[in-house]
This record gives sequence, C-alpha cells and structure tokens, in this order.
Amino acid sequence: MTSKTALITGITGQDGSYLAELLLSKGYTVHGVVRRSSGSGLDRIAHLVGEGRATERRLRLHHGDLSDGARLIALLGQVEPAEIYHLAAQSDVHVSFEQPEYTGAVTGLGTTRLLEALRVTGLPARFYQASSSEMFGATPPPQDEESPLRPRSPYAAAKVYGYWITRNYRESYGVHAVNGIMFNHESPRRGEGFVTRKIARAAARIARGEQRYLYLGNLDARRDWGYAPEYVEAMWRMLQRDSPDDYVVATGTSYSVRDFVAFCFQHVGLEWERHVRVDERYLRPSDVSELVGDASKAERELGWKPVVFAPDLARIMADAEMAAGRARTAGAGDCGPDGEGARLRTTDHAPATTRIG
Repeated sequence: MTSKTALITGITGQDGSYLAELLLSKGYTVHGVVRRSSGSGLDRIAHLVGEGRATERRLRLHHGDLSDGARLIALLGQVEPAEIYHLAAQSDVHVSFEQPEYTGAVTGLGTTRLLEALRVTGLPARFYQASSSEMFGATPPPQDEESPLRPRSPYAAAKVYGYWITRNYRESYGVHAVNGIMFNHESPRRGEGFVTRKIARAAARIARGEQRYLYLGNLDARRDWGYAPEYVEAMWRMLQRDSPDDYVVATGTSYSVRDFVAFCFQHVGLEWERHVRVDERYLRPSDVSELVGDASKAERELGWKPVVFAPDLARIMADAEMAAGRARTAGAGDCGPDGEGARLRTTDHAPATTRIG
C-alpha cells in the first residue's frame, strides 16, 4: 500500500474509471478532473463516489478543462500529485474529421497545457500521456516503439502531437514523462459509440427481440483488441520505473470487425449474417486497415503481459449486455455498463458514429 496522490484527467471514461479503482486499491488518494456539463457524467465511477462509500474520502473530483491553462496550473498547485495520468481527449476518430480544429485544440494542445502547468509549478510529478495506436496509421504491422508514425485522421495527428510534445518536455525540461502507446482496449464500460460495445449491445438486444439489425461500416478493418483493466495496470507500471520511456501495450493478435461480430453473436446464439448490414455513413474518409502491436518491450521491462484476448473479450462484453438487459426487464433500472452502479440507455437508435479506434 502507498500514500501517494495521483491526478487523473478523463477519470469518467473507461480507462479513467478502471485506473481509479486500481490506484485506490493500492492506497492512493485519487483526484479526478471532470468537465462541467448539464449531466453528471459520472456513471462509470458512481460506485466509487456514492454517498457513504469507503473510497469517497480518497477520491476527490475537481472541475477543469484542457482548454483552460490557468485552471490546470491552479489544480496542480492545489493537489500536488506525485503522479499525473493524462487520459482526457476528444477520442472519436470519425468526429475528428468533422471537428479537426477542436480535436487538435483538446487532444493535442490540451496535452501541452497540462505539461506546461507541470513545468510552471515545478512539481516533481511523474506524467503519463495516453498515446494511441492510431498514430501508426498507414505503417504496416506489427507496430512497435520504433515504427514510423503515419496518422490517417485528425485525431491520430493530434495524438502524434501529444506524443512528441511529451517527449519534448522530457528531453528539454527533465520532466519524468512517458508515452503509453495503447492499442485498442475494450470492456463493458466502453462508450456505446465504439464498435465493440455497439456490437455486443446489439447482439444482446437482438437476442432479446428488442432490435432487428446492426448497422456497421468497414467489416474488414483489423485491430489488436485487449482488455481495458489489464491496460491500466500497464499505465501504472510505466510510472513506477526510475527512468521514463515509451511503451507499446498490445496483445500482438489481429482480428477483424467481422470476427468480433461473429464472436458476440455466436455467444448469444445468433447467426450474425442475418442481422448485420453495412451502412456507408459509418465509413471514414481514410481508414486504417490493420493495427497489431508488438509489446515485447513492455513485457521485458514492465513485466506486463495480456491475459484476455479478443474472443474472450467479446464474450465478456456480450455477457455484460445480456445481464444488463435482464436487470432492466426485472425492473432493476440501476444496472451500469459493467453490470452495476449506473443506468444504461435503452434507446434503439444507432449512434451517429461508430468508433473502431
């Protein structure tokens, strides 16, 4: 157990919620940065911050925004974290084509503002930057830490900027900063617009007779899909090393969107070909055909290895959606994206976009 203090941006997201759980289990005091909005947006961490929770005293939330450098400086001065995990971003690849300037301002320059706040305050905090496999883009697989970065979306380009500015602050100012180059990692807490969650949710809804068809884009896109709770463990391990460095985190396996569909639908007893339709609205202006990571450096230096691979991941996610559906039918009404803690939406409308990366 430790008495360290950590700051997490993006704490209400999939990774942020799992990372908060991990750090709290290790005895950390955790501070999370949340954006002010009309809704609470706390579904994924409701089980951590609910009134009377034992963790409530060690988990504190602060309003802040990556566009507000002065607020970030004030937050760091107030919290004085030993570790900073920067997970927040505009992470929708499809939306990044529609809002490239906003994506760059948040995903790229937001990283600069946080690093500059760290430099200005002079805190000796260790800094984790959530980099993405999308940065590799058109580079042929397998991709590792030395592979060229050839982004094929505004989101990926913004992440490349964040990657290099993190290295720049490490090399120019001696900031203990690392890049975790995360390949796709999923869970029942994934946002409904991401393709894996959309597939698992549709399979469960179709099995229950609540939906007829699932509309997707490129079924041939291949990704290296891992399990999010395992990936946040790798994030933490990176910041425990005495020397900062950059690491690819991946399973080293490749599956197509079609494969993931087949895994989910087969698990709930359906023939996917009868229910899946291709919709051109979900095709990107430029797509990445295949991303497969080589995480041998992470295994060698961090002692990290994946356990859950895409077939089991699909079953985990489909089971969670089936359980959530049963709870709604039984009138529980308070079943969250991983089966506890928060409400699920029951709309039958497809998201406006589908995110593979």
